Amino acid sequence: MNSRVHSAVSIAVLAAIGTSLAAPAHAQAPAAAANANTSGTLEEVVVTARKREESARDVPITESVFTEQTIKSAGIESPRDYIAMVPNMTLVETQNVGNSFVTIRGISQARNSEPSVAVLVDGVLETNPYQFTQELYDIKQIEVLKGPQGALYGRDAIGGAIIINTADLSDQFEGNARVGVGNGTSERAQLAVSGPLDSSGSLKYRASVNFYNTDGYLHNAYLDRKADPNRDYSARLRLLWKSSDALSADLRFFYDRVETTAYYFVIPRANEQNPFSDVGIPPVNFPPDANDVTSPIQNNNLGSDNRDVLDVALKLDFNPGYGTITSVSNYDQTKEIDTGDAYDFRPVATSLVYSATGGTFGGPVDPNAFPFDESQAQFIRVRAWSQELRFTSPKAGNLSWIAGAYYIHTERFISTGNIIDRGVGTVPPVYETPIVDPANPFATNTNATFLADSQNNNAWALFADATYDFTPKWELDTAIRYDEDTRANTTDTPPAFLAMVGDPNAFTGQVRKQTWDEVQPKATLRFKPSDESTFYGGWSRGFRSGGFNQTGVGTVAVANGIAGVGDLFNAEVADTWEVGWKQEFLERRLNVGLSAFRTDSRNSYFFVFLAANSTQNLGNIPEVIYKGLEGELTARVTDNLTLYLNAGYTDSDITKAPDPSQTHNEAPLVSRDTIAAGVQYRQPFGGEMAGVLRLDFNSIGRTWWDPQNSTSRDPVNLLDLRLGLEADKWSLTAWSKNLTDKKYNAEFSPGGFLWRALPRRYGIDFNYKF
Repeated sequence: MNSRVHSAVSIAVLAAIGTSLAAPAHAQAPAAAANANTSGTLEEVVVTARKREESARDVPITESVFTEQTIKSAGIESPRDYIAMVPNMTLVETQNVGNSFVTIRGISQARNSEPSVAVLVDGVLETNPYQFTQELYDIKQIEVLKGPQGALYGRDAIGGAIIINTADLSDQFEGNARVGVGNGTSERAQLAVSGPLDSSGSLKYRASVNFYNTDGYLHNAYLDRKADPNRDYSARLRLLWKSSDALSADLRFFYDRVETTAYYFVIPRANEQNPFSDVGIPPVNFPPDANDVTSPIQNNNLGSDNRDVLDVALKLDFNPGYGTITSVSNYDQTKEIDTGDAYDFRPVATSLVYSATGGTFGGPVDPNAFPFDESQAQFIRVRAWSQELRFTSPKAGNLSWIAGAYYIHTERFISTGNIIDRGVGTVPPVYETPIVDPANPFATNTNATFLADSQNNNAWALFADATYDFTPKWELDTAIRYDEDTRANTTDTPPAFLAMVGDPNAFTGQVRKQTWDEVQPKATLRFKPSDESTFYGGWSRGFRSGGFNQTGVGTVAVANGIAGVGDLFNAEVADTWEVGWKQEFLERRLNVGLSAFRTDSRNSYFFVFLAANSTQNLGNIPEVIYKGLEGELTARVTDNLTLYLNAGYTDSDITKAPDPSQTHNEAPLVSRDTIAAGVQYRQPFGGEMAGVLRLDFNSIGRTWWDPQNSTSRDPVNLLDLRLGLEADKWSLTAWSKNLTDKKYNAEFSPGGFLWRALPRRYGIDFNYKF
């Protein structure tokens, strides 16, 4: 299906929803599509989008909600699973486990950038986007808020916010265990227990652990083994102490370790025997094709990728009678070291780099011979300390309000480099210092290039939100936040390697310092003509900070004719106008909705790989306009049959580009449309037992990857299937994701790099409550 037809289908679906109801609408949540409620109505969903409990139907925010039952019924185990069900939202996972890009209503992110959405787990903000791709287990609810949410959720909520709440702590001992096996020699085990620690029940705990292991799903043709083995160990512990009705303390510990691989990119070549057959200056694949799935993964180095995440948070709530004072203190640390093959991701004998150095390959390799290939390594370490203090008023008459302050200190170190590869041995990890051999600069497993920077960042914010009810039907919500972010970047690259960059102004120990700040106002008007209906509209501003590329990047970019990339990239500011409607029909058997938006973005991010110094960089697009529609429908057709349909359309237009030839192109990483639809049928068998059949369809429309629009990926259609037996205490489920084994690329990275998406996965799970 071509992109225009695909887009037309999405618009027609949305129009049909609105026309059939004689008005625009916005569904309460796709979550209701999978609940086990047998009352014949859709469950009432309570959310905390405005930091207080409300019905999802009443909140004047475009929001998708996934309840605990939905999470289990839909098999949501990672962010990719629920994002696939949210209209105008996509996720790209690529390169290494810490790299994932959320695009929401066109607002995207890139490697080593600030995120496009704020992510909060149990009210604590994730401070590093490298933490995002985690296993989801023992989760109570997930809320996805659309549009800038910076007034309440911070400087990175430029596209929205994701609120994840883990399972509640219980008043008596209870537990849940899950085991599963699947293809790829995969295995999974989870355990969660909760209960009181004292006789009065004032001190409660919840502990959960998760283990996942697979040999992988993608084949490496050269090594004749899987390219993507993955092992994940994680654990969470929460302690809740409620000393009185006025005071409570919530202490949370989280640890996650992932062991996998990285950099198994594919760069297609028309003539595999001729390394120069598709090479331009700078090296790119000509013609680039984001749809090429014929070329195999053939890295000669399997590589490795280890990520460790540690998070400790303490939340204190004190209510002296005139409101609630909340303190949230957090420390987190993320470390990731990854190694693997480098451009052009082939065995040494047929690689472009080796061939370009004029050597021949065969027999024992002389470690002193000049011709070589390259591998690569990247190390990143981020530590952050944050503190939030806020006051939440009770509702006094028609007015309620929130005010607070936030501070965060971040320390980050990152190093990247190419390593000499002569086809012998594995790639060594490179951390703070390069591997050198003074007697032989081109010795095996020594650094050919190395760049390193460290950052010391301090940011603070003041925020306030007020809600006033003019009448029982009319409400005005206004908010404002001021963010100031000061970043100091130190060049840690040794002089010998810094000289390779070619920037005469760069020197080891150089400190670059910059401050970005912005006021983020928001105003939303809500009209409720009845308990079942909510109209809303408003304007909001979002902000995410700028930052530093590695020293000397700007000089290299100019030398290679790349516009918009310098040693510094600017902060992005986005203004969004939005209208929407939420409605319940047929005594809560049918929830429908539609929203429309326009976002004007200044200095949106785009990614550039500079092959000349093997660096990953961000540039800015001066102006982009995003316009779109999205609709959601959930229906309880019978007591046993539930349907949902979510569709979104985003039109992106680069109205001012760093290169004039890019004007009016599509913005990077934007999918023109998305469709998610599903059906769940539950058949009771008598007693406690029932059979459940669930089918989920996801379509991702045509997607562009760079400001040049050098290529686009065709629409991708995916199907998931689940079939199970359920009882009061246990369930047994057979499942498949990407049931039709659709072959496609998860990412096209500028430079011609392709990243393969996961093929069909299937397995069986057993769950038991005790």
